[in-house]
Amino acid sequence: MTQSPSRRAAALRILGGVALLAGGALWPWQAAQAQFRVEIAGVGATQIPIAIGAFRDEARVPQPVSRIIKADLERSGLFRILDASADRLDDSSRPPLPDWRGKGADALLAGSATPLVDGRFDVRYQLWDVLKGQGSGIVSMVVPAADLRQAAHRIADDIYQRLTGDMGVFSTRIAYVSKAGARHTLVVADADGEGAQAPLTISQPIISPAWSPDGQRLAYVSFEGGKPVVVVQDVSTGRRRVVAGFKGSNSAPAWSPDGRQLAVTLSRDGGSQLYLIGADGQGLQRVTQSASIDTEAAWSPDGRTLYFVSDRGGAPQIYTVPASGGQPRRVTFQGSYNISPAISPDGRYMAYISQVDAGYRLHLMELATGKVTPLTDTRDDESPSFAPNSKLIIYATRAQGRDVLMTTSLDGRIKARLATTQADVREPVWGPHVQPPRR
Repeated sequence: MTQSPSRRAAALRILGGVALLAGGALWPWQAAQAQFRVEIAGVGATQIPIAIGAFRDEARVPQPVSRIIKADLERSGLFRILDASADRLDDSSRPPLPDWRGKGADALLAGSATPLVDGRFDVRYQLWDVLKGQGSGIVSMVVPAADLRQAAHRIADDIYQRLTGDMGVFSTRIAYVSKAGARHTLVVADADGEGAQAPLTISQPIISPAWSPDGQRLAYVSFEGGKPVVVVQDVSTGRRRVVAGFKGSNSAPAWSPDGRQLAVTLSRDGGSQLYLIGADGQGLQRVTQSASIDTEAAWSPDGRTLYFVSDRGGAPQIYTVPASGGQPRRVTFQGSYNISPAISPDGRYMAYISQVDAGYRLHLMELATGKVTPLTDTRDDESPSFAPNSKLIIYATRAQGRDVLMTTSLDGRIKARLATTQADVREPVWGPHVQPPRR
């Protein structure tokens, strides 16, 4: 069977290899700073019709606040946007709600973005319930120019939560790895792919990024010294520390829910096995004891259980084991090759990659029932990661001959593609709700 470079990397990871990033397309880091193109396919079973107009004074603001909000809501697939720009609305005036009721709107957003003398901007908005004829009250935030996009994302989060009852994730961040020739870059960006920053660019591979629960740090595997070691880096300051640099391979870091420990895969005692180690590099504990390869740990939200991949049954499958150690239990039985488990923050689901014929596709398991749902029809899916509200999954794949990052709803109906013009992007991971300070 012929595998793509990304699939060969996944297979090598399971087999304990270290040549994980051989092959693949190349792209310049400058491309990561260009805007992502977001393409949306599918809609939810029902869509909420919401009218959104341009914010008053928005032309005087360096970011298109209302357009960012529209794009966020459209990307979720749960909203149908009606253009209210012709009404010249703002947060303080009462909109013509009966007119918008006649146009089929359930909600209406109006706002303003006013430059202040100190260089900051006063962003205000009000969400109206068109059917009840009631406003939510004016919300105001004063932000510097650098935080205008984040302010727009937070407004979209507020609208999403008010109208769906679920927490929005538009103001969260993602991390992923890019490759350009001999340069490998760890990238941090907004959830829509914009605002990309590069906490680290080196000439050796970077793999397996993982956000800490407080959103302040990233753990990842670096090959800088010629062998894989686990590094923890503060995103805002750039301070780095090797927390697992034992003999052999050190790989696959996963933060415990309390942020105090990392589950890692080490071959220090022979074969690749699961260990726990403190976030400060102290207190090493072995979890699994087998002659097989045990790797790719993922924590349950309560911190009691580790999900992991093992070939102890002859081919890679997903198992669980108590974080304190014990007897592993097999979880996946459908398909002969299952890897890369990711557990939803609410503990209800496991996303993973399963081989289907000659391809590798994203699947979702409902943990309480074991029901499995294939979410994609692509062939090179990898590295699933849940949004912090458990409603979306981000993953890497190839589409139309290009490397892309995708998000999908849990039923696979709504997909958004975050694509650059020239990109080799992989291993995305979605950050938590808590936002770290930005440089």
